[in-house]
Amino acid sequence: MMPGTLTLIALLLVACALLALAAAIRARNMQIWLGSYLRRRAPAPQGKVHVMFCFVDHFEPAWGKADLTTQRQRVDRWCLDYRTLASAHRDADGHPPQHTFFYPEEEYLEEHLEKIASLCAEGYGEIEVHLHHDNDTEDNFRATISRFNDVLHARHGALPRDPQSGRLRFGFIHGNWCLDNSRADGRWCGINNELVLLRELGCYADFTLPSAPSDTQTSTVNAIYYATDDPARPKSHDTGVPVRVGGQPSGDLMIVQGPLGLNWHDRRFGIIPRIENADVRRACPPTPSRVDAWVRTGIHVEGRPEWVFIKVHTHGTQERDMDTLLGAPAHAMFEHLERTYNDGHRHVLHYVTAREMYNIIKAAEAGKDGDPNQWRDYELPPPSYGGALSS
Repeated sequence: MMPGTLTLIALLLVACALLALAAAIRARNMQIWLGSYLRRRAPAPQGKVHVMFCFVDHFEPAWGKADLTTQRQRVDRWCLDYRTLASAHRDADGHPPQHTFFYPEEEYLEEHLEKIASLCAEGYGEIEVHLHHDNDTEDNFRATISRFNDVLHARHGALPRDPQSGRLRFGFIHGNWCLDNSRADGRWCGINNELVLLRELGCYADFTLPSAPSDTQTSTVNAIYYATDDPARPKSHDTGVPVRVGGQPSGDLMIVQGPLGLNWHDRRFGIIPRIENADVRRACPPTPSRVDAWVRTGIHVEGRPEWVFIKVHTHGTQERDMDTLLGAPAHAMFEHLERTYNDGHRHVLHYVTAREMYNIIKAAEAGKDGDPNQWRDYELPPPSYGGALSS
């Protein structure tokens, strides 16, 4: 075969490989965020690094249109097995792993929330707000969130009151990832001014992202930032102003992202890295290499790189994943965190709820330093989970 022919064949193979790579990128919507990810460089913190680890759950007992018996079995297993799992582990402050249950308004059943609230009252986590909706209106959204907040607080002791204003405050995760009408086809939301509405209703921060490979993923990655709403267009949180030490709130809503990147330890066909999107389930278990990648991502408040914020997520009530979330893989994850990132010299580990993570972020913004454990309740106090309360 002639040398020129070999060169042509080589060029064709390279071209085919590049076309395949481009197709793979677009198929997974990676063109939205890959450039930002490749340009980002996490600063190398000096001295002791404090690791805030937050596990948020799109906790949906009725997932798959389950009957009431199945829903009860799911909730009961969590309340039993999570106590066993979490009681075997402790962070530097003596806290067990914290699980934040983002409970969907449209699936509300008092008996389920009573059980979860009891688990939270024992110190294993907190309850926040989750919502699936489609083609919604501003008035209906206001009424829905307000009503659900009142129910969570009055019946179950969930959600803190702001000490300054007396208002109920809540963290939020949007169902189907579609915060601020961010899906390209306009489904599963319908409201372009959702960030403004959430702020006015008392939301302290959104914890939806990352959402890759969904097209709802923002171009901003691995960041904590304030987003400003543009009611004339969707996905206003695509960019924003980073939260920084000495800064001030800027915009309508704080966005707290979890790690997003490329997982070179798990490659398709041994070549193409899979997306690391901080999702934990049977198909993507929380291996030590993933934990290390989450820490290396170095999500932080600008000016305080020694405080690293890790937020991972799951859909905890799906049976296929429960052995991973409540069994040996979860034990291994917490053991790796405690063994590798809690030596007291290079790293200090803090298990935090979504509310505590927000408080520590706000403390960093205000210039606080040292041990972040002292700032768990910096701005918003813990809910009582003491049963029925006056709303």
